[in-house]
This record gives sequence, C-alpha cells and structure tokens, in this order.
Amino acid sequence: MKLIKVTRYAVERQILVIGEAANKISDSFKEENPQIPWSAIIAQRNIIAHEYGEILVDRIWLLTREHLPELIKQIERFI
Repeated sequence: MKLIKVTRYAVERQILVIGEAANKISDSFKEENPQIPWSAIIAQRNIIAHEYGEILVDRIWLLTREHLPELIKQIERFI
C-alpha cells in the first residue's frame, strides 16, 4: 500500500475517533462550550464512518490542515 494511502486512512481513523469522542460528551458541556463545532465534528465522523458518497481526499486534507490545529487549541485547556 502506498504511503499516501496509509496516511490517509490513519488520518480518517483519527477523525473518526475525535467524532466518536465528541458524540459522547454531555449536552450540558457542549452548551457551555459552543465555540467548539460539536455538530460539525460529529457529522464529519458520520460521513467517514458510513461513507456517504465518496470521501473527498481534498476535504480530509483541508480539515486536517485548517481546522484540526484550531480544534486542538480549543480543547487543550480541558486536558
């Protein structure tokens, strides 16, 4: 398997894990922290998990480069 494909699957798997974790967070905590895009995180997990149509590689890389670094900053204060 090519390295790019392995990397893509690894990134997609981590997005699934993040979405699954977000789905288990209480509604009250989500309401107290609306700056975190909970619905979008969970929706992206569902798209990857259930393969709604073709998963666009460009979208995954955009999410990884543009959105995950900001999400990490937002959630680090809770760790």
